[in-house]
Amino acid sequence: MPILIAMGNWTEISEFILMSFSSLPTEIQSLLFLTFLTIYLVTLMGNSLIILVTLADPMLHSPMYFFLRNLSFLEIGFNLVIVPKMLGTLLAQDTTISFLGCATQMYFFFFFGVAECFLLATMAYDRYVAICSPLHYAVIMNQRTRAKLAAASWFPGFPVATVQTTWLFSFPFCGTNKVNHFFCDSPPVLKLVCADTALFEIYAIVGTILVVMIPCLLIFCSYTRIAAAILKIPSAKGKHKAFSTCSSHLLVVSLFYISSSLTYFRPKSNNSPESKKLLSLSYTVVTPMLNPIIYSLRNSEVKNALSRTFHNVLALRNCIP
Repeated sequence: MPILIAMGNWTEISEFILMSFSSLPTEIQSLLFLTFLTIYLVTLMGNSLIILVTLADPMLHSPMYFFLRNLSFLEIGFNLVIVPKMLGTLLAQDTTISFLGCATQMYFFFFFGVAECFLLATMAYDRYVAICSPLHYAVIMNQRTRAKLAAASWFPGFPVATVQTTWLFSFPFCGTNKVNHFFCDSPPVLKLVCADTALFEIYAIVGTILVVMIPCLLIFCSYTRIAAAILKIPSAKGKHKAFSTCSSHLLVVSLFYISSSLTYFRPKSNNSPESKKLLSLSYTVVTPMLNPIIYSLRNSEVKNALSRTFHNVLALRNCIP
């Protein structure tokens, strides 16, 4: 049962109820549970495999795969924050989440989300250097530089998540404690606040613009230079090879930015909660699963490394008596 503590003329909420997909029939929820569980396991296995292969195979120790490994870490974290609780609400109807638990979930959701925005921009810069300055690529993207770029990608998540979460959960909550979502996201939790949130909404919109547009601008500039460099390549084969190294990243960027931007540019928009849930599913559940698939199927080096790793494991297993 939800715990509500009377405080004067308003009620302090000590826990929330995640509505998730409770409006759907039980049979549909069971089907969703099996679907999301499968996606969850594929996501964890796929991204873990990318991490292990890029660490184990010497051919994948280039900067590109270093950043891909960071992306896989982010996707695993993203999933661990959101999906287990969602599966619990679908299977056991465990819809309650404590006040602290809700704040913690939101904090890490923003942390991983912001870090991914900047990491995708860093990966675009890596492709720019590789294509536009191939002879100096190893020197420019040395081990120290790539470590600094990775740290710079992860760091913005801390202040953004801290300010956004602390500010939102400092507001008084009154009335219902039902969050019409499958996780503690900012827009549905904001609707439960019984105070003037105009300043927070301005901050949320400005923050979203900065977090989304700064990396987008960096990505756009990088790919503008990349496109100009590719057009100068005389052979069609050379152009195709250069473009193929960027196509996976472009697809991942498109999937992530379009869906997340549609959700967060208007925190209290009049879009239906169900449409927002679908948008949220696309970048919290589906995209993390697709990333390792996209990079594996569209990248011959990763496919070859996976094949070598698989054969090495089989050979090692055959050697064991």
